[in-house]
Amino acid sequence: MRHRTRVAMLGSALAVAAAGFAAPGAVAAPSGDVTIDKVIVNGGKPVVLGTTAGKTFTVSVTASDDSGIETADITLFGGGAGHALPTGNPKCVAESTTTSTCTAKFTLDPDTDFFDNGPAGVWYVDALVTANDIDTILAEKSGSFKVQRQAKLTVNASPEPIKKGKTLTVTGALTRANWETSKYAGYSGQSAKLEFKKKGATAYTAVKTVKTDNKGNLKTTVKASVDGSYRWTFAGNSTTSEVKATGDAVDVI
Repeated sequence: MRHRTRVAMLGSALAVAAAGFAAPGAVAAPSGDVTIDKVIVNGGKPVVLGTTAGKTFTVSVTASDDSGIETADITLFGGGAGHALPTGNPKCVAESTTTSTCTAKFTLDPDTDFFDNGPAGVWYVDALVTANDIDTILAEKSGSFKVQRQAKLTVNASPEPIKKGKTLTVTGALTRANWETSKYAGYSGQSAKLEFKKKGATAYTAVKTVKTDNKGNLKTTVKASVDGSYRWTFAGNSTTSEVKATGDAVDVI
Protein backbone atom coordinates (compact mmCIF):
# COMPACT_ATOMS: atom_id res chain seq x y z
CA MET A 1 0.00 0.00 0.00
CA ARG A 2 1.32 3.43 -0.91
CA HIS A 3 1.27 6.32 1.54
CA ARG A 4 1.61 10.06 0.95
CA THR A 5 2.36 12.86 3.36
CA ARG A 6 0.10 15.89 3.09
CA VAL A 7 1.98 19.16 3.58
CA ALA A 8 0.36 22.54 4.29
CA MET A 9 1.89 25.99 4.34
CA LEU A 10 1.44 27.52 7.77
CA GLY A 11 1.20 31.24 8.45
CA SER A 12 0.87 33.10 11.73
CA ALA A 13 -2.59 31.64 12.27
CA LEU A 14 -4.22 28.26 11.88
CA ALA A 15 -5.43 27.91 8.29
CA VAL A 16 -9.14 27.69 7.69
CA ALA A 17 -11.62 26.60 5.06
CA ALA A 18 -14.93 27.62 3.54
CA ALA A 19 -17.86 26.21 1.64
CA GLY A 20 -20.21 26.80 -1.20
CA PHE A 21 -20.47 25.43 -4.72
CA ALA A 22 -17.27 24.47 -6.48
CA ALA A 23 -17.53 24.59 -10.25
CA PRO A 24 -14.83 23.07 -12.50
CA GLY A 25 -11.72 25.19 -12.78
CA ALA A 26 -8.09 25.02 -13.87
CA VAL A 27 -6.58 21.51 -13.93
CA ALA A 28 -2.86 20.75 -14.03
CA ALA A 29 -1.45 18.35 -16.65
CA PRO A 30 -2.25 14.77 -15.55
CA SER A 31 -0.04 11.70 -15.40
CA GLY A 32 -2.20 9.17 -17.26
CA ASP A 33 -5.87 9.60 -17.96
CA VAL A 34 -7.37 10.56 -14.60
CA THR A 35 -10.08 13.22 -14.85
CA ILE A 36 -11.84 15.41 -12.28
CA ASP A 37 -15.54 15.23 -13.12
CA LYS A 38 -17.21 17.25 -10.36
CA VAL A 39 -16.42 19.12 -7.15
CA ILE A 40 -19.07 20.08 -4.60
CA VAL A 41 -18.51 21.98 -1.35
CA ASN A 42 -21.11 22.23 1.41
CA GLY A 43 -23.89 20.95 -0.79
CA GLY A 44 -23.48 23.84 -3.21
CA LYS A 45 -24.05 26.56 -0.61
CA PRO A 46 -21.62 29.19 0.69
CA VAL A 47 -20.37 28.91 4.26
CA VAL A 48 -21.89 31.68 6.35
CA LEU A 49 -20.08 32.32 9.63
CA GLY A 50 -21.06 34.41 12.61
CA THR A 51 -18.64 35.56 15.28
CA THR A 52 -18.06 32.40 17.34
CA ALA A 53 -19.77 29.20 16.16
CA GLY A 54 -17.68 26.89 13.99
CA LYS A 55 -19.05 25.01 11.01
CA THR A 56 -18.20 21.52 9.77
CA PHE A 57 -18.90 20.78 6.12
CA THR A 58 -17.98 18.30 3.40
CA VAL A 59 -16.07 18.60 0.15
CA SER A 60 -16.58 15.89 -2.46
CA VAL A 61 -14.45 15.29 -5.55
CA THR A 62 -15.69 12.92 -8.25
CA ALA A 63 -12.92 11.52 -10.46
CA SER A 64 -12.51 8.85 -13.13
CA ASP A 65 -9.79 6.59 -14.53
CA ASP A 66 -10.02 3.41 -16.61
CA SER A 67 -8.45 1.48 -13.70
CA GLY A 68 -10.64 3.06 -11.03
CA ILE A 69 -9.77 5.57 -8.30
CA GLU A 70 -7.68 4.66 -5.26
CA THR A 71 -7.17 7.79 -3.15
CA ALA A 72 -7.54 11.56 -3.07
CA ASP A 73 -5.98 14.43 -1.14
CA ILE A 74 -8.13 17.57 -0.84
CA THR A 75 -7.08 21.00 0.44
CA LEU A 76 -8.74 24.41 0.48
CA PHE A 77 -7.16 27.83 0.20
CA GLY A 78 -7.94 31.49 -0.37
CA GLY A 79 -9.18 34.53 1.51
CA GLY A 80 -5.97 36.30 2.45
CA ALA A 81 -3.66 33.25 2.08
CA GLY A 82 -5.81 31.05 4.31
CA HIS A 83 -5.26 27.32 3.95
CA ALA A 84 -7.15 24.30 5.29
CA LEU A 85 -6.67 20.56 5.55
CA PRO A 86 -9.44 18.01 6.15
CA THR A 87 -10.12 16.70 9.65
CA GLY A 88 -9.44 13.16 8.40
CA ASN A 89 -8.41 11.27 5.29
CA PRO A 90 -10.88 11.59 2.42
CA LYS A 91 -13.02 8.48 1.85
CA CYS A 92 -13.44 7.31 -1.73
CA VAL A 93 -16.61 5.42 -2.68
CA ALA A 94 -16.82 3.74 -6.07
CA GLU A 95 -19.78 4.67 -8.25
CA SER A 96 -18.62 2.37 -11.05
CA THR A 97 -15.50 0.46 -12.08
CA THR A 98 -13.97 3.71 -13.33
CA THR A 99 -15.49 6.50 -11.19
CA SER A 100 -15.36 7.28 -7.48
CA THR A 101 -16.47 10.16 -5.27
CA CYS A 102 -13.96 11.09 -2.58
CA THR A 103 -15.34 13.05 0.38
CA ALA A 104 -13.54 14.91 3.17
CA LYS A 105 -14.74 16.93 6.16
CA PHE A 106 -13.47 20.40 7.02
CA THR A 107 -14.16 22.62 10.01
CA LEU A 108 -14.07 26.41 9.94
CA ASP A 109 -14.24 28.35 13.23
CA PRO A 110 -13.90 32.16 13.12
CA ASP A 111 -13.38 32.34 16.86
CA THR A 112 -10.16 30.32 16.77
CA ASP A 113 -9.01 30.39 13.14
CA PHE A 114 -9.45 34.05 12.11
CA PHE A 115 -7.55 37.10 13.31
CA ASP A 116 -9.23 39.51 10.89
CA ASN A 117 -11.85 39.63 8.14
CA GLY A 118 -9.41 38.75 5.36
CA PRO A 119 -10.66 35.16 4.90
CA ALA A 120 -14.06 36.40 3.64
CA GLY A 121 -14.44 35.99 -0.11
CA VAL A 122 -13.54 33.46 -2.78
CA TRP A 123 -11.76 30.21 -1.88
CA TYR A 124 -10.55 27.29 -4.01
CA VAL A 125 -10.28 23.51 -3.96
CA ASP A 126 -7.06 21.66 -4.81
CA ALA A 127 -7.40 17.93 -5.45
CA LEU A 128 -4.64 15.36 -5.90
CA VAL A 129 -6.20 12.11 -7.14
CA THR A 130 -4.43 8.78 -7.64
CA ALA A 131 -5.84 5.89 -9.67
CA ASN A 132 -5.37 2.17 -9.07
CA ASP A 133 -2.80 2.04 -11.88
CA ILE A 134 -0.81 4.89 -10.23
CA ASP A 135 -2.02 7.50 -12.73
CA THR A 136 -2.39 10.84 -10.94
CA ILE A 137 -3.82 14.30 -11.45
CA LEU A 138 -3.22 17.48 -9.48
CA ALA A 139 -6.22 19.71 -10.10
CA GLU A 140 -5.38 23.16 -8.80
CA LYS A 141 -8.37 25.46 -8.38
CA SER A 142 -10.65 22.62 -9.40
CA GLY A 143 -13.47 24.56 -7.79
CA SER A 144 -14.32 27.99 -6.38
CA PHE A 145 -16.58 28.83 -3.46
CA LYS A 146 -17.29 31.53 -0.89
CA VAL A 147 -16.68 32.20 2.78
CA GLN A 148 -19.15 34.84 3.96
CA ARG A 149 -19.56 37.00 7.03
CA GLN A 150 -23.03 36.50 8.45
CA ALA A 151 -25.40 39.45 8.06
CA LYS A 152 -28.33 40.40 10.28
CA LEU A 153 -31.19 42.74 9.43
CA THR A 154 -33.93 44.31 11.55
CA VAL A 155 -37.12 46.20 10.68
CA ASN A 156 -39.60 48.41 12.49
CA ALA A 157 -42.63 50.15 10.99
CA SER A 158 -44.33 52.89 13.00
CA PRO A 159 -46.68 54.21 14.16
CA GLU A 160 -48.88 51.15 14.69
CA PRO A 161 -51.79 51.15 14.10
CA ILE A 162 -51.93 53.89 11.50
CA LYS A 163 -54.70 55.66 9.64
CA LYS A 164 -55.05 55.04 5.91
CA GLY A 165 -53.17 57.60 3.84
CA LYS A 166 -50.90 58.65 6.69
CA THR A 167 -47.10 58.45 6.54
CA LEU A 168 -45.51 55.30 7.87
CA THR A 169 -41.82 55.34 8.84
CA VAL A 170 -39.88 52.13 8.29
CA THR A 171 -36.47 51.79 9.93
CA GLY A 172 -33.95 49.00 10.34
CA ALA A 173 -30.29 48.14 10.69
CA LEU A 174 -27.94 45.98 8.63
CA THR A 175 -25.03 44.47 10.56
CA ARG A 176 -22.49 41.77 9.80
CA ALA A 177 -20.02 39.64 11.74
CA ASN A 178 -16.67 41.23 12.46
CA TRP A 179 -14.12 38.45 13.01
CA GLU A 180 -11.58 40.86 14.49
CA THR A 181 -13.82 41.93 17.39
CA SER A 182 -16.14 38.88 17.59
CA LYS A 183 -19.09 41.28 17.41
CA TYR A 184 -21.60 42.45 14.81
CA ALA A 185 -21.05 45.90 13.33
CA GLY A 186 -23.09 48.19 11.08
CA TYR A 187 -22.59 47.66 7.33
CA SER A 188 -22.55 51.09 5.69
CA GLY A 189 -23.28 52.12 2.11
CA GLN A 190 -25.23 48.99 1.21
CA SER A 191 -28.44 48.80 -0.81
CA ALA A 192 -31.40 47.13 0.89
CA LYS A 193 -34.87 46.62 -0.53
CA LEU A 194 -38.03 47.49 1.35
CA GLU A 195 -40.69 44.88 0.60
CA PHE A 196 -44.39 44.70 1.47
CA LYS A 197 -46.77 41.76 1.77
CA LYS A 198 -50.47 42.49 1.90
CA LYS A 199 -52.34 40.71 4.69
CA GLY A 200 -53.45 37.32 3.37
CA ALA A 201 -50.94 37.32 0.50
CA THR A 202 -48.19 34.71 0.18
CA ALA A 203 -45.35 36.76 -1.28
CA TYR A 204 -43.59 40.08 -0.74
CA THR A 205 -43.23 42.69 -3.47
CA ALA A 206 -40.50 45.35 -3.74
CA VAL A 207 -41.40 48.90 -2.70
CA LYS A 208 -38.12 50.82 -2.96
CA THR A 209 -34.36 50.54 -2.50
CA VAL A 210 -32.55 52.42 0.27
CA LYS A 211 -28.85 52.62 1.20
CA THR A 212 -27.59 52.17 4.75
CA ASP A 213 -25.97 55.15 6.45
CA ASN A 214 -22.47 55.15 7.93
CA LYS A 215 -23.69 53.07 10.88
CA GLY A 216 -25.67 50.56 8.84
CA ASN A 217 -29.05 52.11 9.62
CA LEU A 218 -32.00 52.23 7.20
CA LYS A 219 -34.88 54.69 7.13
CA THR A 220 -37.64 55.59 4.68
CA THR A 221 -41.32 56.54 4.57
CA VAL A 222 -44.35 55.15 2.74
CA LYS A 223 -48.05 55.94 2.61
CA ALA A 224 -50.18 53.48 4.57
CA SER A 225 -52.87 51.89 2.43
CA VAL A 226 -53.82 48.38 3.60
CA ASP A 227 -52.94 45.95 6.38
CA GLY A 228 -49.73 44.05 5.76
CA SER A 229 -46.11 43.44 6.70
CA TYR A 230 -42.94 45.31 5.81
CA ARG A 231 -39.42 43.92 5.72
CA TRP A 232 -35.93 44.81 4.54
CA THR A 233 -33.88 42.42 2.38
CA PHE A 234 -30.18 42.45 1.54
CA ALA A 235 -28.93 40.48 -1.48
CA GLY A 236 -25.46 39.82 -0.08
CA ASN A 237 -22.12 39.95 -1.90
CA SER A 238 -18.89 37.98 -2.18
CA THR A 239 -17.94 38.57 1.46
CA THR A 240 -21.32 38.94 3.20
CA SER A 241 -24.37 36.69 3.30
CA GLU A 242 -27.81 37.54 2.04
CA VAL A 243 -30.44 38.19 4.70
CA LYS A 244 -34.13 38.97 5.07
CA ALA A 245 -35.63 40.65 8.11
CA THR A 246 -38.67 39.11 9.76
CA GLY A 247 -41.71 41.06 8.60
CA ASP A 248 -43.28 43.72 10.85
CA ALA A 249 -47.06 43.67 10.58
CA VAL A 250 -48.96 46.97 10.42
CA ASP A 251 -52.70 47.53 10.96
CA VAL A 252 -54.23 50.28 8.82
CA ILE A 253 -57.40 51.77 10.29
